[in-house]
Amino acid sequence: MSLADLTFDRWRALDRDAAQHHAREAARLADGRLVEFDGTPHLGGVLHRAVIEREGRRFALIPGGEVTVGFDLAAWRPLPEQLDSYRTESLAGGFGFDDDLAAHLARYLSPRRTATVPTVLMAVEPEELPEEAESVTEFLTELGLRLPGPDEWEHACGAGAETLFRWGSACPLDLSPYGDDHDDPAGLRHRPNAFGLHIARDVYESEATSDRGSVYGGDGGEAVCGGYGAFVSWLPLATANRNPGMAEFLNGPEGDDMSDEFGVRPVLDLS
Repeated sequence: MSLADLTFDRWRALDRDAAQHHAREAARLADGRLVEFDGTPHLGGVLHRAVIEREGRRFALIPGGEVTVGFDLAAWRPLPEQLDSYRTESLAGGFGFDDDLAAHLARYLSPRRTATVPTVLMAVEPEELPEEAESVTEFLTELGLRLPGPDEWEHACGAGAETLFRWGSACPLDLSPYGDDHDDPAGLRHRPNAFGLHIARDVYESEATSDRGSVYGGDGGEAVCGGYGAFVSWLPLATANRNPGMAEFLNGPEGDDMSDEFGVRPVLDLS
């Protein structure tokens, strides 16, 4: 089986030796080296994680194929503490939010859908665009890299999980969704995701994609600084959260200068 045929479902079904073989093949094609290979509990089984180092960057192997991304709001039921936070903090704050929490989320979360994405290597960490770079596309193209598409970003973040956040349905409403969080340094948002990516971990870390209308991973601290309430402050870290405010900024007159406001997560194609 070639890497082009290495779908997410097939990757999950491989034993350790077979998965490691494909990870080494991906490293060879990328002119890199396999530096990490392990497994993590995920979706009722163990998901292999492969990290490849290439030219000073670390990339995670993200198997693709036909995948499901987005969020099914119709099937979702908020936890009691999430609903309470929205009603007593967000609505009471007079921000003009919809009385219905699901209607509020519908403005931000992409719908559940099926997509076909390639198997790629994706940078473990987001990067800032160098000040001397004229554009993100030119900068990445010169390196043989590119931005992820929205479907690729969501798939890489959630790794097939249908929950609101990449780690599950709950979020610690007594803790902040940004910074080092000294009260909970080993918290869920700080841990690598199922593929080994450091992603959706800080609401100030917004990430651009190839679609200028789809910005993920953060809201620039808007909800936190605005006092929108604990649950709403965590929502920018939801896997399917496309922040409209950040997308508006990106498409505005200052949008080409992304070095301070947006991160980029390079993708390396394997075919």
